[in-house]
Amino acid sequence: MISHIPASLKAEHDQLHAELDRAAGEPGALGEAARVLARLLHPHFVKEERYAMPALTLLPKLAWGTVSSDMAWVLPLTRRLKAELPLMVLEHKDIVAALERFRARAQEAGRADYERFAEALMLHAQTEEEVLYPAAELVGQYLEIKLGTSQRAETPQAEGLAGTPAPS
Repeated sequence: MISHIPASLKAEHDQLHAELDRAAGEPGALGEAARVLARLLHPHFVKEERYAMPALTLLPKLAWGTVSSDMAWVLPLTRRLKAELPLMVLEHKDIVAALERFRARAQEAGRADYERFAEALMLHAQTEEEVLYPAAELVGQYLEIKLGTSQRAETPQAEGLAGTPAPS
């Protein structure tokens, strides 16, 4: 199974993590708000990179008309995404609330750089909900149709994804 995600998305996640790590090292209320945010964000990013973003590696091939049976690896992941999506959207609400608190602490500390970071991360979450998650789901739906794979034929549980611990 291919287990990578598009390089541009991985780079963006890595950059967001690095900026948040930097903020978490700040003293006082700003650093504490960043640490609370990091505790919410890290497991969420792990989920996204595990079963939301891998499907997006197939988008260019699918857009150019290439469909092959070796793409079926993505189906258990997109099914898992579909099942987890309501929870992931709820997590975004919690993350955005923590981001608003972080942004307020940044403003109090006179840190415009962290205010901009909070706004960028809020936009990132919105982009995921409006574009990335639906695109990943569409990849799965499209491949289901093109490959003639029944949704019952392969479930996330059958693939060992359900209940699997997240990678560290």
